Amino acid sequence: MSDKAAQLAAIEQSGWGQPFRFFQPHNLAFWVYLVGVGGGALTMVRYFGQGFYTPALTGGILLFGLYLVPCLLLLRRQNRYTAQPGGLLAAAFAWGGVAATFWVALPANSALLEIWTKLGGTAFASNWAAGLTAPIDEEFAKALGLVLLIGLAPRLVRGAYDGFIIGAYLGLGFQVFEDVLYVYNGAAQSFGADQLGSSLQIFVLRGVTGIVSHALFSAIFCAGLMWVLGGDRADRDVVRGVLTMLAAMVFHFAWDDMTGLGGGVWLPFVLAAVELTFLFYVLRHAARRERAWTRDLLGPEVEAGVLDPALLAAVSGLRKQRKAYRKHVHSRRAARHRLAAASDLAREIAHAGGQETGRVAHARAEVVRLHRS
Repeated sequence: MSDKAAQLAAIEQSGWGQPFRFFQPHNLAFWVYLVGVGGGALTMVRYFGQGFYTPALTGGILLFGLYLVPCLLLLRRQNRYTAQPGGLLAAAFAWGGVAATFWVALPANSALLEIWTKLGGTAFASNWAAGLTAPIDEEFAKALGLVLLIGLAPRLVRGAYDGFIIGAYLGLGFQVFEDVLYVYNGAAQSFGADQLGSSLQIFVLRGVTGIVSHALFSAIFCAGLMWVLGGDRADRDVVRGVLTMLAAMVFHFAWDDMTGLGGGVWLPFVLAAVELTFLFYVLRHAARRERAWTRDLLGPEVEAGVLDPALLAAVSGLRKQRKAYRKHVHSRRAARHRLAAASDLAREIAHAGGQETGRVAHARAEVVRLHRS
């Protein structure tokens, strides 16, 4: 297969460059999505609309709104191979924050926590009920958003890497809205005393642990779900998928039942290290096809002398390849700009369907300019 044929095949197989169309009145997934987000929004308005703890609610929204900014920047960096469009990721965030949190998890958690209390008693529920409840209903509530987005954009949501990225946005939405809910509930438990101080205290606690919280759980869980579902046969691996989903649920259980597990002050640090190691393991394996597609998409540019092989390896590779490229050019700043320009070129080629356009020409010229500077 020629480089150009491989490029066109990569564009077709990956769906990169396809637009995301949310309004699909003839698609059942669209209506289920609206019912979920609409129902969650109504529950949220009723829950927060009492007006008793407005300072706490305002403080929580502002603090976790600021916390959201670096999280989104971090996820944007990870959305580098066959990048998902912003509209789809915004839909994922909204489902995780509104539908999964308030439409599913809030009533389901309340019901299940009562059941565990009745079955095992107050002491058992205090130690274990949260970990036996949240990993089930919360992870599946967030993953339902992924299933609906597959129905809305089957050409865009194709494999485990797509599940990983979309899952991270689903989890981040859940995490931020749940954190605001924690702030509000904290003010209610203290009968409105020192609401701003309570908001700041919860912000610090939840913010520190946020890096190994719902965004991580859902990225892992949804990557596993896509391995189970298999957008195509090449990406299907049911055993790996089930084990990956179970791992995410175990991590969630461990954090929620830290008191019951004991282990002292060192346990959170050990658990965080294990989670992050597993996260990058999943990301590495989930992105294999996407890295190959990126290489195929930019192959003709190497043949034409626009990109050199080292830059192609870096833009389609892992952290190890990007680090090697920085050493190759002897400049972290130059490497960063060249990698960004090569990624922009890949995106423009995908959006143009492999054809020559003004935007492709401009992106190509930028790569050449940076290479010569």
